[in-house]
Amino acid sequence: MSRTIITILFFIFYQNVFSQNLSPGFDSNEYFELLKISSQQGDSIYNPNLPFPEKHTRTYRSPVMGLDNRWELWESKDSIAVISIRGTTTNQLSWVENFFSAMVPATGKIKLSADFEFDYELAQDKDAAVHIGWLTATGFLGRDMLPKIDSLAAKGIKEFLIIGHSQGGAISILLTSYLESLKLKGELDAKIKFKTYSSAGPKPGNLFFAYDFEAMTQNGWAFNVVNTADWVPEGPFSIQTTDDFNASNPFRLVKSGLKKLPFKERIVLSKIYKNLDNPPKKANKRYQKYLGKMIGKHIQEALPGFEMPVLYNSNNYVRTGSQVILHTNDEYYKLFPEKLEMIWNHHMFEAYYFLLNGTIVPMHEIKN
Repeated sequence: MSRTIITILFFIFYQNVFSQNLSPGFDSNEYFELLKISSQQGDSIYNPNLPFPEKHTRTYRSPVMGLDNRWELWESKDSIAVISIRGTTTNQLSWVENFFSAMVPATGKIKLSADFEFDYELAQDKDAAVHIGWLTATGFLGRDMLPKIDSLAAKGIKEFLIIGHSQGGAISILLTSYLESLKLKGELDAKIKFKTYSSAGPKPGNLFFAYDFEAMTQNGWAFNVVNTADWVPEGPFSIQTTDDFNASNPFRLVKSGLKKLPFKERIVLSKIYKNLDNPPKKANKRYQKYLGKMIGKHIQEALPGFEMPVLYNSNNYVRTGSQVILHTNDEYYKLFPEKLEMIWNHHMFEAYYFLLNGTIVPMHEIKN
């Protein structure tokens, strides 16, 4: 056999072994496989009756780190790896992470522990801000992931799906931003491709972060999949003040405009404006106090060496990523009824399975 033929056969073999098949756009089959992978984390909403992934095999499960966070690496024969991020668990610390919801700038440094300063850039917009609790998780998880990603890339595996359900969904968005920034800075192979599915994820940051993330992942590279009956994607609490608008806005002209009015009209309208403008700003300060600085003291106990960063003056959380809506109907509510005492009924994997493709999985009782 000639050397030319051997070379051609080797090239064909190489192409088959390291075939890259990741493409943009929402793929219901792809998401269904990722839901199966995510369900194997065995967190607080785990059901042993849930189907097992068909195409992927778990090759790594990280130790628990940070605020009770964990991730898994799954691989398939078609050379597409999956990064699976665990959601909220029954551990109190995991819930503290969720409620540690003050905002911090989307670019900066945070001392997460005595031996770890997280240097991050999640957006190019200077006004972008994100959830500090989930940013903390991103730091710890990212540090553990990077050697695995580099190792796979060195072997020719450069396509990754990222999945997270619930808390994991919010972290998946922040993680994607972090990894993409490393590519831009040359700290991660620029040829690596990430496609993200945030499942049942809450809101991870403000409008300017959402703009930045959606511009970076537009044309089908990041999705936020939501069951319309699920309350989790509605959080965290969001407050919009006049300070949350772009610099060029009419609210900056109100005070100067009021000065031009006759005295009586100026007094009345000034009072009305203050009564409208001040309450959301005061509420924002309270959220920063209780869900930022106060909870931060508990974080310092859990993470020795953690240093509370300077907060970003906003609480204007918004939905992020290209939205994929799983709309409920009468048939759905027969299986997943509205009951006040069943707060997780619409958040479970079973509900998302059914809305996605009609798959009915035996229910697993969740203690609320």
